Amino acid sequence: MLTEKDKELITAATAAIKTRYRNDWQEVGAAMRTRDGRIVTGVNIDAYIGRIAVCAEAIAIGRAITETGDHGIETIVAVRHPKPGEPGQIAVVSPCGICRELIHDYDAKARVIVPSGNGPTV
Repeated sequence: MLTEKDKELITAATAAIKTRYRNDWQEVGAAMRTRDGRIVTGVNIDAYIGRIAVCAEAIAIGRAITETGDHGIETIVAVRHPKPGEPGQIAVVSPCGICRELIHDYDAKARVIVPSGNGPTV
């Protein structure tokens, strides 16, 4: 079950991608809460060569370290913006395998909000 703080993170990630969405370039937004309670957001950066793209979760973690000095992740979430003409709305998505490893490396006790059949869950 999501807490109000979890819903606040989903709202922050949604706002980040709504503001910075660019089809085929920025389609995923992430938000994380540091262990000291600050919320930091990021959007993915895509590239023509797929393997050099950087996920939104990694951008948010990097911003948190750079801007706050906090390496801890209390909770993190990513959301995806649909492409033009694609049905649906901005929705929570699971982190990719690389992001799962990165999140674990920076905070093995991090809470990760993921989609489920009954809506987002931790």
